[in-house]
Amino acid sequence: MARRLLALLIAFATALSALGAVPALAQDYSTTYSDYVYLPAPVVPAFAIPGGTFKLYPKEGLQVESVTAVSILHGPYDLQIVSKDDKSITLQTPDDIAPDDYFLLIKTDKGTLVLPNGLKVFKEWPKTLKIAWTSDTHVTTGAKVGFVCDQYFQSNVYKLEEMCSNPIPLHSVVATYSAYQYWAMNGATIMINTGDEVDTSGDVTGYQIIYNITKLASASGLPVVGIKGNHDDPPTVYTQVLGPKYFYVTIGKFIIIGLDTGGDRGYPTMDEIEWMEKVLDEHKGYIPIVLYHHPYFFNPRWNYLGGVIKDLDPSTDWDQIKEYVGRYWGADQEVAKRFLEDVVKYNIPLTMSGHIHHDMYWLYIDKEGHKHYFLTLTSTGAPDKEPNPPANPRHSPTWYGSNLVVIDENGNVEMPYTPVKIENDKVRSDFISVPVPQEFMIFKHQTGFGTALKFINELNNSVTGPIVIPVPANAKVDPSVTNVTYKVIASREIAGQYYMLLNVTIPQGVSQLVVDTGKDTEKPVVQIAYLQPSHPKPDSQFTVYFTAQDNLGIRDLYAVLYDSNGNIVKYGKVDKFPAEPSSGKPGDTFYIVELPGLKAGKYKLEIVAEDFYGNKAVVTKELNIAESKPSAGSTTPTSTAKEKGGICGPAAIVGLAIAPLLLRRRK
Repeated sequence: MARRLLALLIAFATALSALGAVPALAQDYSTTYSDYVYLPAPVVPAFAIPGGTFKLYPKEGLQVESVTAVSILHGPYDLQIVSKDDKSITLQTPDDIAPDDYFLLIKTDKGTLVLPNGLKVFKEWPKTLKIAWTSDTHVTTGAKVGFVCDQYFQSNVYKLEEMCSNPIPLHSVVATYSAYQYWAMNGATIMINTGDEVDTSGDVTGYQIIYNITKLASASGLPVVGIKGNHDDPPTVYTQVLGPKYFYVTIGKFIIIGLDTGGDRGYPTMDEIEWMEKVLDEHKGYIPIVLYHHPYFFNPRWNYLGGVIKDLDPSTDWDQIKEYVGRYWGADQEVAKRFLEDVVKYNIPLTMSGHIHHDMYWLYIDKEGHKHYFLTLTSTGAPDKEPNPPANPRHSPTWYGSNLVVIDENGNVEMPYTPVKIENDKVRSDFISVPVPQEFMIFKHQTGFGTALKFINELNNSVTGPIVIPVPANAKVDPSVTNVTYKVIASREIAGQYYMLLNVTIPQGVSQLVVDTGKDTEKPVVQIAYLQPSHPKPDSQFTVYFTAQDNLGIRDLYAVLYDSNGNIVKYGKVDKFPAEPSSGKPGDTFYIVELPGLKAGKYKLEIVAEDFYGNKAVVTKELNIAESKPSAGSTTPTSTAKEKGGICGPAAIVGLAIAPLLLRRRK
């Protein structure tokens, strides 16, 4: 018995270790920027024009031998080392370098760093920035799933099944990847992520996932600038994998400053404020854009959605202004007052934040008539927010959103897709964001056999633009199972990974793109692990845990219930119950499906898996829903139809980690 228990624990530990594994490149390359440089970083690229210069800040003692820029379509270009000092190296781009987003290959005495999203080259400096905006992506290797259907969103699948016939489980990884790729296809100048990029600060694999999402967006033509949030704190892994705690970059006449509002603190330190002032003093004449995670203005009692503040000066009218300042920044009145004084002094037209998982809009007009926009975005990737329709009719609903903010060289700010309704200086618009990824999703499946993408486009228009996908060597688009319009632009191997750049048109509805090394003739493999509870009671919800895998990818995965007469069981408007991923880990094969309470009787459960070639697998399980009979003297807890069954959080991971052991044991 002891040996069997020890074997089980060893296997369980192995399963958990696999969940945390981080893929690595070939031994000749490293992707850990923090071992080599301070800047550029994976979420803080450099910006330049042909023949222009930018600075690289190497770690102390590092000898940089050469720097090369390469993209899927252009290069490689050798960058000239113009000068060096104790802290930085000035690099110059060739006069003939093509405008593009580049990987930087930084060869040093310690090895070669591969830095995706390392350099954006413009043909000329932009006079307008079209800023694609995401926030609170909360990428995780855990289960971070909400359910969407058109404009509706619920964190409880049963509630959405009463409204829609096809609820879609949306994991934070899928949501983030979808939003990044959408804006890469829609001509934005840059992407900004205002923090909580990952859900748990110690989730190393989660950071590797957002790193790869950033890499693909940049390779598709969209440079990404990101800051940390409270979920990225303490920033041990964040600063190792993604970027520094605070920074600035310049793009022509624009300067973007990223601040760190900490974890529970919720506001920047005075040292940061003074650093920001020094940076702005050194960049007079630039248009400042300041990023921070916790919103500055936030007064739910006055108006949750924001409003207009005017004719007040922080130096003389602070007692009036501070009533609108949120409790985070308001915890340090000195910092809060100093920051708003700087907004006026340096004429900062735009600040951007997240954290509250809801859209919010504040316009502060100073006594000189200058407009200062304090904008806050809903969560792009997390389901922890007010649903739509709201749980409480008096609350403001939200969804999975992103946005486009446009700012010109005169500091004029607009959001072209999201008009804001204001009455009596109070905002009356619940939604001040674009429903992406709410209504535009890309499910990416990547194996050694190929890469397959499933698109769900519920927007009012088709979407056209570039997309880069990682593929095996010699992979090709299979037109027999691809139903999007596409053109292959280029393929290239960079640092041991092959990529394909395509221009695609994604129609409304469901479509797919398949790039592989041969036709898939194998059907998926599905095995049911267990039910929770193991013996469902009448009228009580229950959960099925199972594994499903395919050599390319599973396009559709769902459950169907039949009663004893062979009739399909329906709940609300749903007769195909969607399978939910148990985690965001690439290649994970564990799933769950949440099923409604059933009347007493016998039923048949089918789990259906269909891949991108139409190969279908079906597994069945007989169910006997009956009242339990507790033994004499025992007390059995009861559940109601309103309770949500199943296991959540770490317990779910534990259960799924030992699922293969249960399956082997049953064999």
